[in-house]
Amino acid sequence: MKKIFRPVIIIIIILAIAAFGIALFTVFFDQAVLVRKGTIYRFPTNELVVALTFDDGPSPEWTPKILDELKNEGVKATFFMLGEHVKHYPEIARRVAEEGHEIGNHTNDHHVLLYYKDYELVNEIKDAEKVIKDVTGQTTRYFRPPKAWLTSQEKKLIAGLGYKTILWTLNSKDWVTFHDKQIVSYILRHIQPGDIILFHDSGGTFSVEGGRRKETVKAISRLVKKLREKGYRFVTITELLKSEKK
Repeated sequence: MKKIFRPVIIIIIILAIAAFGIALFTVFFDQAVLVRKGTIYRFPTNELVVALTFDDGPSPEWTPKILDELKNEGVKATFFMLGEHVKHYPEIARRVAEEGHEIGNHTNDHHVLLYYKDYELVNEIKDAEKVIKDVTGQTTRYFRPPKAWLTSQEKKLIAGLGYKTILWTLNSKDWVTFHDKQIVSYILRHIQPGDIILFHDSGGTFSVEGGRRKETVKAISRLVKKLREKGYRFVTITELLKSEKK
């Protein structure tokens, strides 16, 4: 029994170390830069415009607070929603749409797509598309893959479904619960016209629901005010793609 038990413990320890290593990697490095080819992660424009985007919602706790902040600042954003979360919190998803925000597709249940067969990927997108349409009335045409991971073949498949794959220029790393001043300071140091900024309205380090978005909520007003002082205005992804090119 001991001979069997010992290898199991070793395997568990190795897996725990690997999971910690992956989490640490994503804290200090944005993996999206590795898969940007063939996606939209910023838009080359002469206009001082940026797009705020929020992933993993809707959340019954944090999405309403984020919506309140956006409404107070008169900002429209793009929310990449999970089909399962829309199904569980339809009233929140409807509020996002009713307040004039754009909704994108973030798959049905947030599994990493590298492990999916083609038909499974199609189902993930189509299932989310259907529930978002049924609940909010919006037909999604922008797709954001969980964790950003996509193969070249998957990008072609997604394009064949009529979707544009949207990544991001700047990652707020708000799921790490950095202080809102740190988040805003990082963005202000690196912002350029046409950038797409990633926030989250749900999810934690190892989960797609829950999490703590207090710093995200606080960062919104601070960031909007600071960028407006620099002459920037905030747009949805659709508006960004219609802005004047360089």
